[in-house]
Amino acid sequence: MRITKYYSPNFDLKARSNKRITSIIIHYTGMQSERESLKKLSSTVKKVSCHYLIGRNGKIFNLVKDKNIAWHAGKSRWGKYKNLNANSIGIELTNKGHRYGYQNFTKIQIKQLVKLCKKLKRKYRIKNNLILGHSDIAPLRKIDPGEKFPWSLLSNNGLGIYPKNTAKNKKKIKNISNKDFFNNLYKIGYRYLKVKFKKKITKNFQRRYRQSNIDGVLDFETLEISSFLAKKSNIT
Repeated sequence: MRITKYYSPNFDLKARSNKRITSIIIHYTGMQSERESLKKLSSTVKKVSCHYLIGRNGKIFNLVKDKNIAWHAGKSRWGKYKNLNANSIGIELTNKGHRYGYQNFTKIQIKQLVKLCKKLKRKYRIKNNLILGHSDIAPLRKIDPGEKFPWSLLSNNGLGIYPKNTAKNKKKIKNISNKDFFNNLYKIGYRYLKVKFKKKITKNFQRRYRQSNIDGVLDFETLEISSFLAKKSNIT
């Protein structure tokens, strides 16, 4: 796997140990082009970065060394972790995103991502329930990598967790309790769980785990998916 160096100055100077690296966070760039994305990720004015960027042609750039903390996650929480920059490897995928015309990720792009994630997972012993999207760790402000990202394909390659057999009943049921759903989400790792944020969090949950219908409605299927995942990935 060929990786091209592309230096970004946006990282913490103090190096971290391999044991501190516990998660992988996947993003899309949300910009018009790869060139524009690289420019932003290396700008001393913008002060954002990532460890790796994968272009639509499958080319992998390494902007920040794994041992350094890149600035990609922002304010974030997952399970016991807060501000996940400190504990994660950030991977950006070139994609215009929802603002500029959300695209399907290319086959070669995802193929290269799978190779890279397998390498990182093996090297740092990263658990499947800590292979995450930006929308998982910051569900109130981020929606990337979005509903076109193939989480099921990654799961089939031993990366992340994805429901295989879930209920098909999408009927809205009045007596489904927010408490049951939020308890499941808490066990999975989600935080920021307040009723006033219910629709936004539900949509981001569906954006990853029920991509065919992202309506923000807590129906039976969504609850069943959350129950399945809570049993598979209880990290509390």
